[in-house]
Amino acid sequence: MSLTATAPAAPSLARRLFDPMVDPATFDFWAQKLHATWSWSRTLARVVERRVEAQDAVTLVLQPNGHWAGFQPGQHLNVSAEIGGRRITRSYSLTDIPRRDGRIAITVKRVEGGRLSTQLCERTRVGDVLELGKAFGDMTLPASAQGGQSPEGRWLFLAAGSGITPLMALTRQLAAQGMPVDVSLVYWAKTRAEFCFADELRALARQHPRFQVHFVVTHEAARGTDEHEGFIDHALLTRLCDTAGTGTDSTATATATATAWADRQVLACGPGGFVDAARALTAATARSFLAEGFTPTAPADLPGAGEATTVSVSLTRSGRTLSVSSGSSLLEALEAQGLNPPSGCRMGVCHTCVCQRHSGTTLDTLTGERSAEPDMAVRLCVSRACSDLSLDL
Repeated sequence: MSLTATAPAAPSLARRLFDPMVDPATFDFWAQKLHATWSWSRTLARVVERRVEAQDAVTLVLQPNGHWAGFQPGQHLNVSAEIGGRRITRSYSLTDIPRRDGRIAITVKRVEGGRLSTQLCERTRVGDVLELGKAFGDMTLPASAQGGQSPEGRWLFLAAGSGITPLMALTRQLAAQGMPVDVSLVYWAKTRAEFCFADELRALARQHPRFQVHFVVTHEAARGTDEHEGFIDHALLTRLCDTAGTGTDSTATATATATAWADRQVLACGPGGFVDAARALTAATARSFLAEGFTPTAPADLPGAGEATTVSVSLTRSGRTLSVSSGSSLLEALEAQGLNPPSGCRMGVCHTCVCQRHSGTTLDTLTGERSAEPDMAVRLCVSRACSDLSLDL
């Protein structure tokens, strides 16, 4: 049983012995009358600092309780809060590096119509308590760097909008190591008011000659030597890669640019369309390419696209049978019926919404593949119904 709000620890002997006899909800109800983040098994965190990071974006510094298992820079976590009597969960990137005091930070961009992002940006204050999931995600530095050894090679970070958040954590991690490699960060936003961490990034560029940052605006004119205009394309990346230390003239040919990219390890994060463009431009010639996209776009040639029908979905645990549209994800279809299945990232990454499909056929909107094998796990957020279904909900 963990009643601390500090470092994580293995389950105690007392907890292992009493776990079968304790109702966690009852325990949490009484424990939280003594301390807001005490719980039997849930990871709770108190907001200890709130700061405005940019237009419609805030950073929340959190103090988790002893159930927090830690993280690596570049990872995400699920954050949950009660809003209007309903539990809402979404995924956010951790933007700091591990700290001795155990505190963590997330930076949240308000999304139009987003209930949790609006709550966190506009109404969450110091002292409020949030529930956290475990850290997850593969956009991390190589294991050798995690172990204290210096990473190798040259790196190119490409960020758009709130895609800066995991890359900011990695930038801070490299800065804490003395910036042992060449890193170029190219960061897109509609306007300069939306750039998060701008002052810190510029300060890091002045402090570390091996780190360079370029800010790119898409809906206003550029100002200053580190600002540029335009959407991600070959010409812009050519120019910025050249100025980022490739040693070539700004009129370098495509072949020369390919050579410059060939030795770079590229990390990209942003909306699905941005990630697709970054991959098309760099993946074939870069040393490596790793990306995370949010609001992913489904393949244009999905089987049955544009032919939405109504199907029956039986929920075995609740005993309900619903009629839902095959034209939307199962998660959206169930939410439209008033259900609130567990969910997080809503893009097929965190697996919070996974449930068992007992029977029927579903379509994976990320791959375009159909699956009808019984008793298989499906991700509700990226699956559509192709026939009548039976789900373990």
